[in-house]
Amino acid sequence: MLFWDKTGGKMKEDIELKEVENAEGKSVTHEVLGYIKLIIIAIILAYIVSHVIIVNAAIPSSSMENTIMTGSRVIGNRLSYTFSEPERGDIIVFKYPVDETELFIKRIIGLPGETVEIRDAKVYIDGSNTPLEEDYLPEEWKIGCDGYTFEVPEGCYLVLGDNRNVSQDARYWAEEAYDEGLAQTWEDAESYTYVKESQVVAKAMFVYYPKFYLL
Repeated sequence: MLFWDKTGGKMKEDIELKEVENAEGKSVTHEVLGYIKLIIIAIILAYIVSHVIIVNAAIPSSSMENTIMTGSRVIGNRLSYTFSEPERGDIIVFKYPVDETELFIKRIIGLPGETVEIRDAKVYIDGSNTPLEEDYLPEEWKIGCDGYTFEVPEGCYLVLGDNRNVSQDARYWAEEAYDEGLAQTWEDAESYTYVKESQVVAKAMFVYYPKFYLL
């Protein structure tokens, strides 16, 4: 639509142009704000999923072979033990008792209040004459396989790696804590042997890389 200036008959189009430019500017601003909102929502959801619902763990060592191979990636469920207790045989992601800034992954062997004995490469629970069935061990157990007795405290778990000949697990943590000066006496150091309920982060559910399979 054209307008004529009364003073000199000059044609005016600038009003319409400004209106179009303002409308386009508002549209772009609205679109940008929409994208920013989506990004913020995505970040919040990602944080909730990774810190409240799941653990995405990379496995750097061979301590759980052949169940979980070196270099595999595992998803753990942080909510698995919300309404139930960990069970023997569960593979858990937990805070390393000697250094809680590190996450470890091992298998639960001893439950709260149990006595666990390791002798002649077999595990015995509460004085049973029948050893624990452990068909997940990858090879003959030769190292750290005899002379251990663990009295698992209430509210704690005894965990071992499946690859017992190389796994740095509950058999060695008390000594590590003592050597690092975290405990002044051997009795105090023994408390580092066990994973407390508060240190359990998640139950390992499945491996998704390099191939998918349930645990």
